[in-house]
This record gives sequence, structure tokens and C-alpha cells, in this order.
Amino acid sequence: METKKYLSFAQIDADLEILKVTRALHLQKIVLSVQKTKESLSPKNSIKGFFGDYTSLLFNYSGIIMKIGIPLLIQWFIKRKRGD
Repeated sequence: METKKYLSFAQIDADLEILKVTRALHLQKIVLSVQKTKESLSPKNSIKGFFGDYTSLLFNYSGIIMKIGIPLLIQWFIKRKRGD
């Protein structure tokens, strides 16, 4: 890496200010990522994520489930009424 040559203290101060702002920005990104990780690991969100995956699968295949499930449910109910 090449060493940078400065002609005045103003240039040094400007570079230091840029580095200071960049450091603060990176620190805020780290804090935000830690907060998001804490939220995602909370029990409420873990359960929501677990059941959310299965409910989305059920809704995607709801037509097939209805076509198969309703006739089976009707047959079971009829057999129960007859006493078989």
C-alpha cells in the first residue's frame, strides 16, 4: 500500500473525518445485525418461522388436500352414522 502524502493539515483532518464517519457507519451496521439476530432467535419468531413454513405448504396444496380429504371425511362420517 502506498503512503499518502498530505500537503496541509486540512487534508489530514478531512481524511480523519471520513474515517471517523466510516467507522461509525460500520459500527451501526454491526449493531443492527446483532439486533436482527436477537429478534430472529427469540422463541416467538422461531415458532412463527417453523409453523409459517408448514402453513405455506398447506395453502399451496390446499386444493389437493380438499379433493382427497373431504371425500374421506364424508365416508368416515357416513360409516360412523351407520355404526359399521
